[in-house]
Amino acid sequence: MKKYEEEHYQYENIRKSVYPMIKSRLYDGKALNGKFLSEKDTVVIRFAGELMIIFAVRRSEEVYEILKDSMLPPGVDVEELYREACENLVRDVEFVIANTWYGAFGMLADGMYEASSLCFKHIWQVCVDKLKDDLIIMVPTKDTVRFAPAGAKDVIDKMEEEIRELYENTREKITMQKFLFSKTRKELAVYE
Repeated sequence: MKKYEEEHYQYENIRKSVYPMIKSRLYDGKALNGKFLSEKDTVVIRFAGELMIIFAVRRSEEVYEILKDSMLPPGVDVEELYREACENLVRDVEFVIANTWYGAFGMLADGMYEASSLCFKHIWQVCVDKLKDDLIIMVPTKDTVRFAPAGAKDVIDKMEEEIRELYENTREKITMQKFLFSKTRKELAVYE
């Protein structure tokens, strides 16, 4: 019996529990099926810069496993999987924007999927519309997303300071890379 034929992994049984996760390296210290992952057997979508999307299957409130190729039946379209995973995330996780003490903003969710907010262009479009400026976005860990208007240099400097400290003090690192959400191009790109 192939893994995707087992009841525990049948696509129809897991499809409503699959969520996108943003990573920069194939490592997850909390997944049921191992810390070190391989692109040879993990479903991966390249995203922006060094970021990639993998998929998590939520087994309970705090327990998840990373979706492997062997868990998908032949013919599953990865783009469709991504779309459905994003719909699941929107359905099950509330994203809230918060203020920082120094003038930047933070994305709050459930402590596991804050970084996944990068998947939702509409969130960032609302933010650029409200702030009337491009956004500089940083994602040092899966549970930390900070952003500020691109024109707010002092705020961005303080944000970088906070991000550096967070990044250095966690095992679940994502990236120190900065991203720009452009109000005119309406897309996320690496900030040069």
